[in-house]
Order: sequence, then structure tokens, then C-alpha cells
Amino acid sequence: MRPNLNINNKKKIINDPVYGFISLPKDIIFDLIEHPFYQRLRRIKQLGMSHLVYPGALHTRFHHAIGATHLMTKAIHVLRYKGIEITEEEETAVLIAILLHDIGHGPFSHTLERDIVKNVSHEEISLLFMKRLSEEFEGKLDMAIAIFEDKHDKPFLHQLVSSQLDMDRMDYLNRDSFYTGVSEGVIGSDRIIAMLDVADNQLVVEQKGVYSIEKFLVARRLMYWQVYMHKTVVSSEVMLTFLLRRAKMLVQSGKELFASPPFKLFLEKDIELIDFEKDPTLLNQFALLDDFDIMGAVKVWQFDTDKVLSLLATQLINRKLFKIEISTTPFSKERIQYEIDLVKAHFDLDQNEAGFFVSTAILRNNAYNEQRENINLLMKDGSVKDVSQAADNLNIHALSEPVEKYFLCYPSPNL
Repeated sequence: MRPNLNINNKKKIINDPVYGFISLPKDIIFDLIEHPFYQRLRRIKQLGMSHLVYPGALHTRFHHAIGATHLMTKAIHVLRYKGIEITEEEETAVLIAILLHDIGHGPFSHTLERDIVKNVSHEEISLLFMKRLSEEFEGKLDMAIAIFEDKHDKPFLHQLVSSQLDMDRMDYLNRDSFYTGVSEGVIGSDRIIAMLDVADNQLVVEQKGVYSIEKFLVARRLMYWQVYMHKTVVSSEVMLTFLLRRAKMLVQSGKELFASPPFKLFLEKDIELIDFEKDPTLLNQFALLDDFDIMGAVKVWQFDTDKVLSLLATQLINRKLFKIEISTTPFSKERIQYEIDLVKAHFDLDQNEAGFFVSTAILRNNAYNEQRENINLLMKDGSVKDVSQAADNLNIHALSEPVEKYFLCYPSPNL
């Protein structure tokens, strides 16, 4: 006779391509992963449009959050081994905080962050989701929320979730490097985690880990130029952003456009943070949005009667991307207008319509921001020193200097 299987078993193992087998450490972690709010992350790509440059970059926010949670379990183990008091309740809370840190991301992650909703960051929406989930789970997420907001009396727990050396960054560098094939992003996360400690309630790194930190910061800078700010990725993200803005403009002027019901809602209205707070149903609608809503609509918009929308959609779907130039100095108004005039003539558009095909902005790469929360070294004499001030590490100090480049996007003459 077949044994009675326990259908409520929550001790699951996930086979992760980056770290191997990952065990879910707490029952509530399993319960949160099972929630529709979290399952939605399976349908949101981690790297937005980067797959148009790196075809393997199809991993999702779901992958990333699971990986970051795995790294957090290792960090907790290391700190406890070194005598840092972390209660079971605090461990559960910090694991929940890292698991849900990206739950507020909208379609294509950062690409459309300020356009699907108006001036609302994914962190703010993550907090809304966490508060809603805490209500559903009868307050069991309250401490996780305190850690996420840096209101817990052990600041190092928040720093493990969100700082310049957190589990979030360690996972996305390893994971994005793996899926893009850009080996420069590989970091020694195991060694960095093994070097973690706490001094005066702040997260620190043992002095002997300084070279691993340097490698981490170098990897971050290289990944920004080679992946996150790769010029072709920037071009595709500009096109998708322009598409959404054009669609919003058309819908808000009364035009009927194909869109899923939740997507249509966010096209019709410029929804701000206060709107989410006033109307709880808006969060439910946002939770129904993912990459498929956007691309499903873009495929249909290729055949719309609006020339701007149709052209942008057709070019993006067929990867006929804008040409992009990078410069260390801003592009002149005359040069920008020259490209707009070419678009007007080539596509028979007016000045406003042509503006959806030409874009210029700044790319800013800052691997380490000394003005923000620092990465601190615990020196052998017990003192704490900012990593950029370590005597023989001029590279780290150089990495704290932001690098800015300007770009100009416009259609290729062959389009």
C-alpha cells in the first residue's frame, strides 16, 4: 500500500544554477514564495531588455530573490559563529526582508520604473506589498518591515538587506554575470560573507577581506558598463520607455488601445504613491502586471493607426534598435535638433512626434559612493576604517569617483 504523503511539506530544495541546491530555511519563506504576489516575479526579467544584447539574460526577479535569501542564510550563520546575537525571530525577519526586497518591481524591472507609475520607486511599492502581506499573515512580517525600513534596533540587519555591501548586490553580480556570460562580474561572495562581522551594531568586513571588497567594487563598475549600461541595452530601454509614454499620451487623450485590463488602468491614469495609499485595490491591479502585459500590447501596437506607436513597436519587436552615440561631453542643441529634423523628414512627422525618436541623457556609474552608507573595515587593532581610506588601496578610492557619460539615441538611417 502506498504511504500517505504529507502534502503540507514545506522543506523544499531548489536547484539553482548559480549556487547549486538551496534549501528553504523557514516554513513562512515557503508560504510567501507560494503567494501570488511573489509568483508574479517569475514573469519579470531581472535585466529588463538586456536579453537583446546577451541572449541568455532571461533570468527573473524570482531567481534573484531566492538567491539573495540563500546568501542571507550563510551570512547569518557566519555572524552567529563569530558570537553576534541574532535571535530566531530576527533571523526569520531578515530572511523575509531580503526575500521580498524586490517584490515591488514592475514589468522589465528598472526600465519602466518611473513610467508605469509616476515617481514611485520599486522600494516604496515593495513596502506596500510587505505591509499587505503582514496583514494577511497576522503581523508575522512586522519585524521584517522594521528591518527593511531600517527601524530595527540592530542596524546591521538592515545593512545585510540594503547597503553598499548587501546580499542583494552579491547575488545580482554573480547571477547577472552567470546568465550574460560576462565573467568580469564574478565575485568571491563566499569569501566576502566569511569576512563579515559586526562592530558597534554596524556591519563591517575584517581587514583581511579588503582585496575581496576591491574585486567586488571593480566587478560592479565593469558590469555597469558591460551589461547594465551597455549602449545597445540603453537604446532598447529608451525605445520601450518612449513606447509606453506615447501609449499613455494616446490613451489619456481618448484613444482606444489594446491592453490587458490592469495595464489599461495604468495607461489611463498617472498613479502616484498617495493613490496606492488611498485605494488598496490599486496594489492588486499592479500585482497583475508583468512583462507579458507589456510585450503582448507592443506586438499588437505594431499595427495601430498611430504612426509613432506603430513605428516604435515594429522596430522594437524586430530588434531594429536606435543607433546610440556615447560622449564624455553633452551633445549640443543643434546636434539634437539635427537628428530630430532627419526623423521628421524620413518618417513625415511633426516636431512633437519626432521627439519620441531622439533622446539624450547622462549615464552615471558610481561603484562606491563614499557619501552614502560606507563599507567599513574592522582593522586588526579593533578600529573601524572606511574601505576607501585603506592605506594601500588607491583603486578603491578611485572607484568612489563617479564616471559620467552622455548618450544620444536616434533611428538608424536604414530603418
